[in-house]
Amino acid sequence: MATRSHYYLSVDDLARARGPVPALSFDGAGPDDLAIAVQDAMRTPALFERWRALQDEPDEVDPGLAVTDPAATVSARVDDLRIAVDLVTDLPMSIVRHRLNLLIGPAWQLRDLRQA
Repeated sequence: MATRSHYYLSVDDLARARGPVPALSFDGAGPDDLAIAVQDAMRTPALFERWRALQDEPDEVDPGLAVTDPAATVSARVDDLRIAVDLVTDLPMSIVRHRLNLLIGPAWQLRDLRQA
């Protein structure tokens, strides 16, 4: 059984939190929109499948990148001048990083990671 982790993330400038590929990028306006987008990216294969379809050789993409966590939970709130994001999932950091980078590019930072 995978270990559930609690990722404590922050986004300093939500207005600039966009991924490098517009078709895959976050396009919301507030913390709630961000939480919904991140939660969907962790729970469903939709973002991964859209990304895979854009690859030169989609059939050669590592199927391990497609893993999802239907029980992942995400909340986001304004905290001082940034957005604090709490993600609880059993997905490994490599998957979380890949999906966050697709959604919001380098706009996020891992603040802490603990066992959930």
